[in-house]
Order: sequence, then C-alpha cells, then structure tokens
Amino acid sequence: MSTLTTRAQDYAQWYNDLILKGGLADYSAVRGCMVIKPYGFGLWENMRDQLDRMFKETGHQNAYFPLFIPKSFLSKEAAHVEGFAKECAVVTHYRLKNDPNGSGVIVDPEARLEEELIVRPTSETIIWSTYKNWIQSYRDLPLLINQWANVVRWEMRTRLFLRTTEFLWQEGHTAHATREEAVEEAQKMLDVYARFAEEYMALPVVRGVKTPLERFAGAEDTYCIEALMQDGKALQAGTSHFLGQNFAKAFDVKFLDRNNSIEYVWATSWGVSTRLIGALVMAHSDDKGLVLPPKIAPLQVVIVPIFSKDEAIRESIQAKGKELVKTLQKLGVKAKFDDDDSTRPGWKFAEYELQGVPLRITLGARDFAQNLAELARRDTGEKQNVSFDRMEDVIVQTLDAIQQNLFQRALEYREAHTTPVDTWDDFVHTLDEKGGFVAAHWDGTSETEEKIKELTKATIRCIPLNNPQEEGKCILTGKPSSQRVLFARAY
Repeated sequence: MSTLTTRAQDYAQWYNDLILKGGLADYSAVRGCMVIKPYGFGLWENMRDQLDRMFKETGHQNAYFPLFIPKSFLSKEAAHVEGFAKECAVVTHYRLKNDPNGSGVIVDPEARLEEELIVRPTSETIIWSTYKNWIQSYRDLPLLINQWANVVRWEMRTRLFLRTTEFLWQEGHTAHATREEAVEEAQKMLDVYARFAEEYMALPVVRGVKTPLERFAGAEDTYCIEALMQDGKALQAGTSHFLGQNFAKAFDVKFLDRNNSIEYVWATSWGVSTRLIGALVMAHSDDKGLVLPPKIAPLQVVIVPIFSKDEAIRESIQAKGKELVKTLQKLGVKAKFDDDDSTRPGWKFAEYELQGVPLRITLGARDFAQNLAELARRDTGEKQNVSFDRMEDVIVQTLDAIQQNLFQRALEYREAHTTPVDTWDDFVHTLDEKGGFVAAHWDGTSETEEKIKELTKATIRCIPLNNPQEEGKCILTGKPSSQRVLFARAY
C-alpha cells in the first residue's frame, strides 16, 4: 500500500491523497470535473437520504426542473446575473456534423440556437418562471419545493469535492405569503443544516448571517453554517437565503391574499452540496487515512477473519462471521464480512483503516476458541476483546461512542482555535501563527471588509446569530463597533 502524505508535510496533498487513495473520487477526462467513485457516492447517498428525510419532516416535497435556463431569464434579476455571469457555461448550438475535411465532428454553424441556454449554475430563475403558473392565491402558499440535482459553475482552480466545475447538491426554493413566514423558513432550514452537520457529520458549526459583501447574489439576507478544518481554515458548509420579493418581482409572481389584494410572494432558497464530503474529510481524518462518523459511513463495521489451517475451525469462523453480519444488519448496522483469501489480514486492516471504517472486528482462531473477538476503533485505535454473547450490544454502544467522540474532538479544536483580538497586530499574528476563527470588531463597512481581505486574505465568515453586543473599535479603522464578527481564511 502506498504511503500517505502527512498533514504536517503538506496538508493539501494529504487531502488529495485521502480522496484518491481512500476511494472517494478520481479525476475526470473533463478538466475541472471529478468522478465520484462508489465508496464516495455511498457516503453522499447516506448524507442525501438523511437530509431528504429531514426536509420531508419539515413539509417539503421533491421536484425536478430543467438543466438548461434561457439566457434572458438570468437578465431579469440584476444582482443575480452579476453574481453568476463569470461562472456560466453557455450552450450556443444544438447539432454536430461530420467534418468534410475528415477530422471527426464539428459544430454545425447552421444549428445555432435562437436564444443561448445557460447550464444551471443555480435554479432560482427557471423555478420562479414556473412558480408564476403555480401560484395564484394564498391557498397555493406556502409552496415548499426541493430538488436534488447537479449544477455547473465554471471554475479555474478546482479541488476534489471542495470546488469543481460540476457538483451535486440540493436546492430548496420556497414561496410564502408574508415576509415573516419567509424569514422563519430560511432560519428553520439553517437549523436543519446545523442539526444534520452536528448530529450526523459530527461537525460543530457556527450559525450566522453573512455580511452584504458575502451575501448570495439576489438575496436580502444569507444565513450560513461555518465549520473549522484541521488546518485552521474555515469552510462554509451550508447556506439559506431570504430572497425577499426580488425574484417574485422579476418574474411577476403574484397572489390574491386573504383581503382580496394582489401581492408579490416572498421567497427563500437554501442548499448544501458534495463539498460536505470535503468538510468531513478535513475535519476528522488523520495521517492513517479517512475517519468517518458511523451515522453516515458507507460501511460501519468490517469483520476480518484470520483463518486457521484447521478446516473445521475455518468453517466455524466463517459461519460466525456471516451470522454476525446478518444480526447487525437486522439492527440497522451496515456490516461486511471480508473472507476474501486473496489478500492477507494485515493488508485488509490497513485498507479499512485508510477507508475510515469506524469499527473493525477480528475473528482469530485463538480468541475464537474462547468465544471472543477483537474490536478496534478507528477514531482512537483502542482495542478490546469482547465475548460473543455481548457482541451486538457492545458494537452498537461503541459506534455511538465513536460518533460522540468525533464531535467532541472537533468541538474542542474549534474552541481552542477561536481567538478574540482587539488590535490589528494581534489580528494578523493570530491568522498567521494560529489560524482558526478570529473574533474581532469591524466598523460595518464593505470598504473595510474588502481592505482586510486584501491585506490578509481573511474574510468575515459570519456574524453569529444571537451575537453578544459589546462596545469596541474596528481593528483596522478604529471606528466604533457594537459587536465582534468571525474572520478566518477559508476554502
């Protein structure tokens, strides 16, 4: 097995090694795109399925809208088109033909589209053009729709899962009768994302609101969850946007309210993407490989036999391994018995460690004779011998303990790397020497925010919700400030 780069040697290369050698994804023949391999897609499916349940529990339904968006639609909301114009892929023709010079196929110049189509960078415009036909009365509201889809945002510098030209995500788009309902929806979905991150990904997050400079194009407010990676950089793990009436006015989406008045509807949109897999890798993994939280790991328990030359003992171990898998599956535990004898147990141990399987069980002849098996935790490396009559209970308890430990470990890291500062020198020193979240006063202007970013490459990640109010002075300008905001360098 090839050696992994360590985090201390090269954090970026360590991350790529884990994605590639851990079997999550591979590079594609299409520049800037990736192939998600079965193990990585299994991880995404577990995340997707749990989020989907949470969306449906809050009253949302799934639908699907076209991949292609007429160019004119993006022109209808000025801030939105400005925010996405540089990232759009454009379809201009609808046909190929054989090159008369014999060099394969060429674009048929006579097959140019009357109106160019944009490959979906996000779906607000195509969805709101549809909502115009679906909404006439207050009885049609609220309209709570989500879609699971792919999107394309043309990227010059890409990183597997974190930033690719095409990626998978979900995007919720809702319509409401009042401002208050829409704001409540945006905040509710932020809470869904935060609960998912903390309870299933074991990833502590800060709930907050973005500054106007960092706000989603076309939104009145953007709420976010921010997480901290092991290299001290922040990662935006999810966003929920209060869109006001901007898209309703752009696409003339009105409804007859209870007072028989015609009003524009109020809107939200919200989404998370496969970049969550990147967050998961960077928040929990170590120099031996991936470390995955049990609740969303594609494989939670692997059972590795160490066979005896005695055929009767071999058959007994094999029967016990298969029986244990069936028992665990009935308990809802994703388990596998790896009795492939083409690879040695030591190789399997290293491979499953690399893949981040939370719990490994070893069935060896000596322990088996005493009705024992060895359990090894991926998060701590701790091992214990457990009797077969206690096995199921211990496995379930240990998986829960791993889940909680991963969250606690990440939380302790974040708390140790959230630093309040009051001066510019301390601000720069903390960013350079310690990293993490830096809590500092800011004068509230976009000009100062841009200047700080230019000087340090740090951005305001969020203004935390329920942020304590305290008098202070902006670290750069010295102007009055009423609260601290969280700065960090980020992915």
